[in-house]
This record gives sequence, structure tokens and C-alpha cells, in this order.
Amino acid sequence: MQYRFVYFVGIGGIGMSALARWFNVNGYDVAGYDRTPSPLTHALENEGIAIHFYDDVSAVPTRFLADPTQTLVVYTPAIPKDHSEFNYLKNNGFEIQKRSQVLGLLAKKMLTVAVAGTHGKTSTSALIAHIIKDSGINCAAFLGGITQNYQSNFLLNQPADDLSKVPCVVEADEFDRSFLTLFADIAVVTSTDADHLDIYGNHHEMLNTFGDFVGQIKPAGTFFMHKDLDLAGRSLARVVRYGIGAQSGVMATNVRIENAHFVFDVAYENTKIDSIVMQVPGFHNVENAAAAVGVALELGINEAQIRKALATFKGIKRRFEYHLQDDSVVQIDDYAHHPTEITAFLTSVRALYPGRKITAVFQPHLFSRTRDFAAGFAESLSLADSLILLDIYPAREQPIDGVDSQLILGQVTIADKQLSSKTDLLSILAQQPTDVVVTIGAGDIDRLIEPIKQVLLQKTTAK
Repeated sequence: MQYRFVYFVGIGGIGMSALARWFNVNGYDVAGYDRTPSPLTHALENEGIAIHFYDDVSAVPTRFLADPTQTLVVYTPAIPKDHSEFNYLKNNGFEIQKRSQVLGLLAKKMLTVAVAGTHGKTSTSALIAHIIKDSGINCAAFLGGITQNYQSNFLLNQPADDLSKVPCVVEADEFDRSFLTLFADIAVVTSTDADHLDIYGNHHEMLNTFGDFVGQIKPAGTFFMHKDLDLAGRSLARVVRYGIGAQSGVMATNVRIENAHFVFDVAYENTKIDSIVMQVPGFHNVENAAAAVGVALELGINEAQIRKALATFKGIKRRFEYHLQDDSVVQIDDYAHHPTEITAFLTSVRALYPGRKITAVFQPHLFSRTRDFAAGFAESLSLADSLILLDIYPAREQPIDGVDSQLILGQVTIADKQLSSKTDLLSILAQQPTDVVVTIGAGDIDRLIEPIKQVLLQKTTAK
């Protein structure tokens, strides 16, 4: 690229921060704006990237504004339309591209492994990246979550004479149709449940766009498709189904729980790996592992390397992440923000801890998603024994009349349920019996994890 400077509008997002790191490591001058400080923005600042947290053109470093031909502007669609910095840069001749467009340009130079899906894509892409890297293969990865193994959402490849043979694992985001910038050599689609209807309008249009994505997989490539999906006819690549079961493709079988760990076998063509043990729990992660095994075998990684990598994968922050785990109290946090994700999460928690009381604290994410899936949220959250429902986290949206957390609560079928503000949550948890406590949501509920942990520890000590 001919640019010297790269400016990020919304640099603190998980995907944006990975791109910022790539440009910074590769010698570009990088700076950016975000709405609020976070651990991600602190990490970027520690790496020498200048960031400010108020929307003001005068806060953009002068050198970035001096010559529009020297500065690439990367933005996230989550930026509001009236953002003054974005509009100034747009109106003054700067090259402006979405994060997805820039990621597509980088991935195009490499052997692209793209993982898409309305849920499961972060864990699956991170697992694939870990298997590749743990096997000693030069690779890059742009992920949608912080890996516990590398404490990063980004893996940087080493220089290579032929980048086309270097795997680049990309989490392919369906939001705003971003994944259509990718033309994968190997692709995985984990799920296509209705979501982002504020973008797509209806589920049919979203499915059609997923069809467009798989239609862009290179004809000589391989498409790993969850066994319950119906996208095979849209791809020119070889289609391999994956999941739990005895069907053809790459399948996990003999799934069981031993010593609070999921154990299973995976078979694909002439290879079978028996009694795989993973640190990360959940039936959904067993399916993710099946897809990752298929991709790894396609890349020529052997059985021993795959087994070792699966055993050492520590998971993703905020994906089935344990914060307390003993006989008296368990605390787990999960990013789930769609009914299907919540069902998968709570079903796995129940399987791991049969007979124990599960208290779920859920923060709905987006007014539109709450409106569209209120009944689904209620059904999935009813899998808990006790529910505390927080206010909706608005993210990029303005309130919608008649849409609040009560819309979900009224349809929840368990008796032990209540609304709470974030301010009152700790006192509620301190006063009621707790055993297994799970926090769920994609907003800022993660800021309550440590305070909740302290409350639970105090209660345990007082027993």
C-alpha cells in the first residue's frame, strides 16, 4: 500500500484493533479515535498508537491530515452518521474504507481460511489459528475475540517469499455484509440463524447473503458447512459437512463428560482421532472442534499435532470463561447475545453441573435485537433456575418505544425472575442463595465480572 499513515475511526473494536496492530507492526504510522477507553485501547496505546476519546477533528494528529493521498482511513460501520471526524475525512478527499475492505485486501495476498456464522465463528476461528500456530506453521489471524493462549485477537505472520502459501485465518463477519470482501481458499460456516435484521430486513435476505459468501469460495477450495445448514448448492468448492453425529463428513462422535471435561472422537475420511479432551467446555465447542480438525487436516497438519493443540487450547475471553470453579461456587461469563447462543451455553452448563442451581444474569444487546427475538430470549433464559435481567445495552442504537427488558421478562417461564439495574445487581446477588452464577451478554456486563466475583467469594467465606 502506498500510504504512510493509517487512521482508525473506532479503533477500540475487536476487529479494528487487530488491523491497527498489523499496520503498526508493519511500519505504518497509526492513530485513532474511539468513544471510550477499554483494555484494548490501553493495549494499543502501550504499543505506541495515539488514541483520543472525543469526536473532534482538531484531535487528529496534524501529520495525518496534511496530505490525503498519504493517509488511509479505516472505519467501523458502528460509527454514527453524524460523526464529525468521519465526515471531515470523507468530505476532504481521504481514502476511506471499511475494516472489512482492508481485511479483504490483506487476506487476498495469503491462503485465506475464513470462518463465518451468526454464532460460533470466534471460537472456531481462534481454534483453527491455534492448531496452525501450535503446529509450528507460519500464519496470521484476525479474530473477533481475545485468545487466552496468546492474550491477543491478532497473530502476526513472519515474512515469507510466497505469502500465498501462508495461512491467514479470518473471522468473517456477516454484520453489514462485511464478509463479502473475502474470497476464501477454505471456509467454514457455523450457523445462519436470524440476526442483524436491522441490517438485512429479514432472515431470507441474510441467508441469501451467506449464499453469496460461500459462492465466493475458490472453486478449488473446500467449504466446511455445519450439518444443519442448506448452503451447499451455492458453492463451487468441495462441500464437507461437520457436526456431532454419524453422518458423512467430519463428525464428532461418542461425546461424553469426564471429570467436568467434554471428551469425544472425531472422524474425517481415513483419519480418526479418539478420546479428544478439551479445556473449553460445551457441546457447541465440540462441533467447533470438528470443523477445526477438518481444516487442519486439509492444511496437512497431522493427527498428533492436532490432538496436542486441541488439548492446549484455552479458549476465548468471554466465551465460556471461568472466573470461579470449586465445589461451593462456580462463576462463568459468556458473550452470548442471541437466543441460539444462550440455549447452547445454558444447555452445556446444565450438562456440566446437573442438580445445581444456575443463576443467570443477562444484559440484552440492542433494542432492535430485543424486539425481534424477545420470545426466543425468554425461552432460552428459562433454562436457568433463577434469572436477573439487566437493562438493554443500546450500543449504536437509539431507544425504541415499547422495547425494554420487561418485554423479555414477561415471557420467561421460570418463577424466580426479576429486573435489576447494574447498580442494584450486587446487593441482589449478596442476598439470595447462589451456586452456579453465569453472566451473559455482549454489552458492558463484563465490567461487573470482578465485582460479582468478590461478592461470591465473600459469601463463600462467610459460610
